[in-house]
Amino acid sequence: MIEIIGPLLRSADAANLGSSTQKPAPLQKQLIERLQQAILTGRLPAGSLLPSSRLLAVEMGVSRNTVVIAYEHLAAVGYVIADQQGTRVNPLSGSSVRDGEMTGQAVAPEVAYATRVGQFAATRTHADNTFPLTPGMPALDRFPLTAWRRALERSMEHALPLALGYGEPTGEPALRDAIAAHLRMARGVRCEGAQVVITEGAQEALNLCVRLFTNPGDTAWVEDPGYRGAKAAFNLGDLRMLPVPVDAEGMAVAPDAWLAHPPKLIYTSPAHQYPTGAVLSVARRLALIEQARRSGAWLIEDDYDGEFRHTGEPIASMQGLVDDAPVLYVGSFSKTMFPALRIGFVVLPRAVAGRTAVALQEMLRGGHRLEQLALARFIESGEFGRHLGRMRRLYRERQQALRDALAAHFAPAQILGGDCGMHLTLRLPPALDDRTLVERARAEGLNPRALSSFALHPGPATNGLVIGYGNTAAEQLAPAVHTLASLARDMSRKEARSQSASKVRTRRLR
Repeated sequence: MIEIIGPLLRSADAANLGSSTQKPAPLQKQLIERLQQAILTGRLPAGSLLPSSRLLAVEMGVSRNTVVIAYEHLAAVGYVIADQQGTRVNPLSGSSVRDGEMTGQAVAPEVAYATRVGQFAATRTHADNTFPLTPGMPALDRFPLTAWRRALERSMEHALPLALGYGEPTGEPALRDAIAAHLRMARGVRCEGAQVVITEGAQEALNLCVRLFTNPGDTAWVEDPGYRGAKAAFNLGDLRMLPVPVDAEGMAVAPDAWLAHPPKLIYTSPAHQYPTGAVLSVARRLALIEQARRSGAWLIEDDYDGEFRHTGEPIASMQGLVDDAPVLYVGSFSKTMFPALRIGFVVLPRAVAGRTAVALQEMLRGGHRLEQLALARFIESGEFGRHLGRMRRLYRERQQALRDALAAHFAPAQILGGDCGMHLTLRLPPALDDRTLVERARAEGLNPRALSSFALHPGPATNGLVIGYGNTAAEQLAPAVHTLASLARDMSRKEARSQSASKVRTRRLR
């Protein structure tokens, strides 16, 4: 048998081989794995009678109890059959053995993936998010960790051990009420806590909207360029997407679109369109609400960066403009707190919240209870509001530093946005490919995004850079923009030389 399954490795053997960093597995585990592999590869064909536990123990140099336990494990899983005649190898329908002989290397069948898998494209990596100029990343080093730790500790003091169990699927009532109170006061949202559903970030809130209100094949409208997470959610729901262009007044719906491509869902970020920074005008907001009512569509209002208004008064939500608006209001705490918190929410209309209660109970599972309870305390204590105030002042300073740097190094610079948020968008001339520039910037340790990567149909109008300043210190912005400008000039010179050489070749051919 030792010729078939091989000898077992002991600690002394490993030391002699110079492998002192990793101890061998227990002998019992090794024996089980060797026997399993011998059966799966056909070295022990179906029907083979294994040695008695006493004989195998002597041959392998282990205790009989070790072999007995190994045989019992193999029998429990179905590798062998133990009866009065002994222990025999069980025929395995999926094994590579036929008539007791190896059939050679099996050819794996081609994997059939869902169509939607091919619709996703890689746009980011985890490591990129630590680089300067990353959009959508808040100032992590300015988060009030002491206050947050205190909120967590108080939640544990009052909620444990009950908070270790499952919570309400739609979220902790204390957090739902706290969010509703904050939204009523700060964002003009008309809601009560019962309408708020807690999710694992804004992405899960978008996925939930898709699951509740659409069927595969329905049409969804998305801003173009626009938030990639919305497109991912719609792809996941097998929806047909219609890109809607964005101008200075936000989402610009063509007059005939409602009849030609009637939507079931419409995604918009009215307070601060991502990534252009446009604000959806009141006239367009009211028109969207009215047309959505007529056609039975739902508007997803993503209040992206709405808390960080830098000029004038905060812009109230679209949801609160009229009574019973067909609006699903989505938000998260990834930008206002920190991304790893993974707490978002969707505010459902009152009638919808009641109608979908049973479905939500079955679709969701309560979790992150301590974090939810701590966040409720953080909001109710006023710490959340004070933190937002500090971050608004900080981001205004950093945005001005970025504007000054862009004006100095990219003059004349066409800058989009700036009234809200943590990023600016810089338009680039068509000859300067934004994706190539981003790749070269990443090699220099910088992480702006290519504006064209946010578009369903990239073109000259979507060629640019989305430059974040939230998690980049003001003193880092000028050197970073200088590096970007140097890379852009180098690309422009190479393009000019290439065009010049092409013209010379053309003249010679003539």
